Amino acid sequence: MPNPYRGLPSVDALLQDERVAALTARLPSERLTQHVRDVLAQARAQIQSSNGDGVASETPIDGARLSTKLATEVIASVERVSRPSLIAAINATGVVIHTNLGRAPLSEAARAAMETVSREYSNLEFDLEAGWRGSRLDHLQELLRALTGVEAGIAVNNNASALLLSLSALAQGRDVIISRGQAVEIGGGFRIPDVMLQSGAQLVEVGTTNRTRASDYANAVTDQTAAILRVHSSNFRIVGFTEEPSLRELRTVADEHGVLLLDDLGSGCLLDTTTYGLAPEPTPQESMAAGVDLMMFSGDKLLGGPQAGIAAGRADLVDVLKRHPLARALRCDKATIAALAATLTHYFEGEAESMVPIWRMISTTPDEIRERAQALRDGIGRGTVEESESMVGGGSLPGESLPTFVLALHGTDLADGMTPTRLAERLRSGSPPVVARVSDDAVLLDPRTIASESIGDVVERVVASLTN
Repeated sequence: MPNPYRGLPSVDALLQDERVAALTARLPSERLTQHVRDVLAQARAQIQSSNGDGVASETPIDGARLSTKLATEVIASVERVSRPSLIAAINATGVVIHTNLGRAPLSEAARAAMETVSREYSNLEFDLEAGWRGSRLDHLQELLRALTGVEAGIAVNNNASALLLSLSALAQGRDVIISRGQAVEIGGGFRIPDVMLQSGAQLVEVGTTNRTRASDYANAVTDQTAAILRVHSSNFRIVGFTEEPSLRELRTVADEHGVLLLDDLGSGCLLDTTTYGLAPEPTPQESMAAGVDLMMFSGDKLLGGPQAGIAAGRADLVDVLKRHPLARALRCDKATIAALAATLTHYFEGEAESMVPIWRMISTTPDEIRERAQALRDGIGRGTVEESESMVGGGSLPGESLPTFVLALHGTDLADGMTPTRLAERLRSGSPPVVARVSDDAVLLDPRTIASESIGDVVERVVASLTN
């Protein structure tokens, strides 16, 4: 009986296959050789698995076919490594701030700013006027002061980092009072109490899940208390029999007892959300007006910039944060700072609604969206334009939605053997990938989150997915 391993080509033979040899133009020889060895090792493991402990098979092995198969696997192995796994995708779900799809797309100016400072050297930490070392934190100061009324601010890599840094620098080893209803989970399994524990601050919960009063905070203050912390419930909502004190009430308690008032705003919204028919979202401007000592908020989400966290407020407190060792570990890079500055500039110049993508999506009227949905229908040649809802999403404005129109491709609109689930899978697996909703036996394409220039791409992808 033939040896099942004998049909396997040698490493050298597989390297000489013309298709594998062509990869030498892309890879160093030692790296390509390792891919060949890995593929051959997998082939041996498969033979052993299918033949017990290597007992010979009665089926003869076609050496040429096997070599061709293994060469194909070597090419696929190289492609898996070299092809980027992080790629652009078209969001057709209607969820404006989609955490799994990268949250907020950046404005053209923000993207250009990132490219500009990444192409050459930059003055990230160099004072061009003085001719010596500067600070990367200076590039955001004037914009933060102008937009929010703070004295100073510091940017780190996300809002959880801003909270961690603030508590580590200002409350380590001391108590921080928080309402029991605000000890929230902020996503990905991370919880506010866990972040506070890592900072070295001691969590003191007061009130109940649904009702907390200013007196609850006042009664919990001791000589060990460093601060009162308000955490905005940006990813859930408690309704019904509820009560919580205003920031101004908490300011009074903090003043009476000589402790700090900190405010974790979460999404960091700089515009009035009620203008767009949405529930009110607390803003940094309101926090400063209420007398908060230090606040933390995101640079992405409703601000619409890159992933970042901002701690801002009193200059003396921000100086303490800047000197803390964690500040260096959590600091933003030059590209993030450039994109954040460009995004904040849109707000400063009063053009956020038209220039920041998430606000352009939020402010788009239902009539405009219906026209885009009809354009999808005309291009694809099937489906129905229907009323629906777009979610804001992304840990912002929980439960809030905007009226929209979608193109619905029902099961009856699809070819025989095609299901909405299968169509959605094909859309995700193509280039560019299109991520859509599947609901009530239909694929729903919401133009609110599809850029105007991508409508044609969506049409092509749907048509290709339906016909191939």
